[in-house]
Amino acid sequence: MPLEGSCLCGAVRYEAARLSSPIGHCHCVTCRKAQGSAYASTARVMREDFRWLAGEDRLTRYESSEGKFRYFCSTCGSHLMAERPAQPHVILRVATLDDDPGARPAFHIWTSHDVPWLTDEGDTPHYAEWPTPPAT
Repeated sequence: MPLEGSCLCGAVRYEAARLSSPIGHCHCVTCRKAQGSAYASTARVMREDFRWLAGEDRLTRYESSEGKFRYFCSTCGSHLMAERPAQPHVILRVATLDDDPGARPAFHIWTSHDVPWLTDEGDTPHYAEWPTPPAT
């Protein structure tokens, strides 16, 4: 069963027949900046297994490094995928999937780009939802 994904506003939708690599968390500075997050969760999808379902005309392409293009929804800014046109796969932003891919992250890469405030030593509180402010 194919996996479907979309941008935040829902204007751009895609389908991936399957992931062709394990899911990895990329910590490189360009992924951090493009995602606005500590890292980007990515997986490869072979080109023949990926297709746009809607909103392809809403995509904006940005060459973030020589020969690497990142695709964003021009309405909401969601980063959906990246590619190097000569490679046989695209690099899917796994967090934009609407379906559970049935796989879990297998590795972290480019941790040499981490900055000190991105670490989670385990003593940081975790909340299932937004925390209730303390009573004053």
